[in-house]
Amino acid sequence: VKAAKEHFIPEDLNKVLENKVMETVSDLYHVKVSVVEMTCLGDADSEGIVSKSVSSHSDLIPGVYEGGLKIWECTFDLMDYFSEAKIEFSNKTVLDLGCGAGLLGIVALKGKAERVHFQDYNSTVIEEITLPNVVANCINEGSSRKASKPPAKRPKKGEGSPDALTKCRFFSGEWSEVSQLLSSSNKLFSKYDIILTSETIYNPDYYSALHDTLAQLLDKNGHVYLASKVHYFGVGGGIYLFEKLIEERNVFRTSIVKTIDQGLQRCIMEMAFK
Repeated sequence: VKAAKEHFIPEDLNKVLENKVMETVSDLYHVKVSVVEMTCLGDADSEGIVSKSVSSHSDLIPGVYEGGLKIWECTFDLMDYFSEAKIEFSNKTVLDLGCGAGLLGIVALKGKAERVHFQDYNSTVIEEITLPNVVANCINEGSSRKASKPPAKRPKKGEGSPDALTKCRFFSGEWSEVSQLLSSSNKLFSKYDIILTSETIYNPDYYSALHDTLAQLLDKNGHVYLASKVHYFGVGGGIYLFEKLIEERNVFRTSIVKTIDQGLQRCIMEMAFK
């Protein structure tokens, strides 16, 4: 069991962006992962996930490394869907579950969400990728977007004051553990209006834990937006299998709100309590 841990934003934001090279993807800043991998192969990665992932040529090692160093394509499907469906984040509390790069949560933050929490299985992903991405996007809010220009070292006055950062919290660890940590924390915990999750149903072994976590953390009037490939070859998961579990549990109603046919078939599912 991978225990839950909260990661706090250092006061010195330069520390978070130290040794990071930024790229832009879909108009958002994102750390260059190859550089992170190089630094982590040195000593920054206490979990050892980078060397394990590199040596096994694998984007997934169940129970060890769950894919957070890579941005999976369904993340972009979900971001496109937000703008097409005009999903409203304003004043909402949002959880980016299995966040990896944290792009979904960053979009919610830019959409004026009231609170955004980020969770990934691996602490290395939160420390080396999610946190730097969120910080870079918060301090550069409003400055011109040029991929070649690294984020300003110091937030400029009045430009994207890192107020947005005060709305964020970061967690690593297993879903059930994070869920427990949140519900039991002495900070008054209110459930989430929106839970975003992309490419988290590749492994059927995790379905039960995912379902229970969503049921525990979603507000009674809340919505889950889940992006997934229709079928994950090799690991056996997929949308129909997850839907079947949801039907059996009889807690949520679901609808497939979008299907994408280019390449491997993918879809977006919306979930809400029955």
